[in-house]
Amino acid sequence: MRDTASSSASYDATRHRVASYFDGTATRVWERLTSDAPVSRIRQTVREGRDTMRAMMLGQLPGDLTGARVLDAGCGTGAASAELAARGADVVAIDISPKLVEIAAARLPEGLRARVTFKAGDMLAADLGHFHHVIAMDSLIYYTRPDLEAALDGLSARAGQVVFTVAPRTPLLMAMWNAGKVFPRSDRSPVMIPHDWRRMAVAGLDRVGRVSRGFYISECLRVRP
Repeated sequence: MRDTASSSASYDATRHRVASYFDGTATRVWERLTSDAPVSRIRQTVREGRDTMRAMMLGQLPGDLTGARVLDAGCGTGAASAELAARGADVVAIDISPKLVEIAAARLPEGLRARVTFKAGDMLAADLGHFHHVIAMDSLIYYTRPDLEAALDGLSARAGQVVFTVAPRTPLLMAMWNAGKVFPRSDRSPVMIPHDWRRMAVAGLDRVGRVSRGFYISECLRVRP
């Protein structure tokens, strides 16, 4: 049996690095990227790709989520949390960046606030409880395969299904990744680690689909019950 990711020194180090990035210079970049504000051509492709991926992931969940408890693991600025709540779910929206959680809470429509509980912290925290569904959009893309597999073990042990994304090992993405050109140098994110999903040792793993839009390339996967 694998050690849980929460006890992994590499997992903790990566989590700290990602939290520092999103709570530092990147906060305003991501606040703008996830809004309707004008952005550069490069960031526009990222925005469009993320919107498409979010729709793909949410498409794996029922349209009516009344009575369901859903974990938005790595909620960012809260777009998926709002959609889940609008479908009737009771949502726990958690992110390691307190600043992004503040933005998400401020953006949530008033009529949905009773359905969403915002938390700043680790998506693997045991005290979050059990869920019917977990979605983790681009929040696991920075982790090594052992830490990613352990995280999925932990999440799937307390959820009906887990829908998540990885950075796929495509020639194009690997070239951009190796060159360090996925984001402009001034606001480049922590290094993501591409994975071949077929090599992941995770029970019940299915491929859903891939989104490739300019500088955004991500693969949607699902761990079924």
